[in-house]
Amino acid sequence: MPASNTRALEKAKTLAADTIIFDLEDAVAPDAKEEARANACAALQSGDYGGRELVVRINAMDTPWFAEDLKQACLAQASAILVPKILNADDVIQITDFMEDLDASLDTKLWAMIEMPEAVLKLAEIAALGAQQRLTTFVMGFNDLAKEMRADHDRSIFRSVMTQTVIAARAYGLNVIDSVYNDFNDPDGLVAECQEAKTIGFDGKTLIHPAQIEIANQVFAPSTSEIEAAKSIIEAFEDPVNAGKGVIVVDGKMTELLHFKQARQLVATADAIAAMAE
Repeated sequence: MPASNTRALEKAKTLAADTIIFDLEDAVAPDAKEEARANACAALQSGDYGGRELVVRINAMDTPWFAEDLKQACLAQASAILVPKILNADDVIQITDFMEDLDASLDTKLWAMIEMPEAVLKLAEIAALGAQQRLTTFVMGFNDLAKEMRADHDRSIFRSVMTQTVIAARAYGLNVIDSVYNDFNDPDGLVAECQEAKTIGFDGKTLIHPAQIEIANQVFAPSTSEIEAAKSIIEAFEDPVNAGKGVIVVDGKMTELLHFKQARQLVATADAIAAMAE
């Protein structure tokens, strides 16, 4: 949501989204930056957004708004700060140091936009060092990456980047969220992108219009059959008869401890979705 748009911020209170990102960067004109920052901080402190995670995308490190954006978002106790144009692990460490100097709450995490060629080349380094700091999440930014590459915005050229990013994120325990889909009047295209991202391993997708939320929720949410199968695996491994076993048979299939961990994660996701619905 562009934080300069007060109607959008009001609408966000009613949306079935897990996270609201108050944008101070690309969606806000230079002469509206300070107003947008004030609006975002007021929204963060309002208590009007229920259980939604509230994130602020601040302006990049090389802009005149960066320092004050970061300061005010930390003081207003955002769930996370999303920083665009990250280049390398040094950027993440520097931002984290700024946050420490501001005595930012440990509950305020750092998210990094992956949208620059240098960042793609240094994904593992960023993930490894960032995970030791406050970094919890990568967010893909294919609009900017296509611009930096001087490439057409063709989704197919980013598939290798998507895979690399998921591998780096999972290696160091980070979440990873897919890029936006620009045509909010094309639900079929959005379905295809969400399905592709889920298949590769993404946790979710950033959205630019309320009309996109229901589709993303449907694609990324576990199905009823997946939840039932996961619960069967959990029950089987927690049965005292199977205590200490690394491999058991569940519904006629060989099932390992890794499947047990996956099942617990899936059920936790389903429980979180149910809590949001309530």
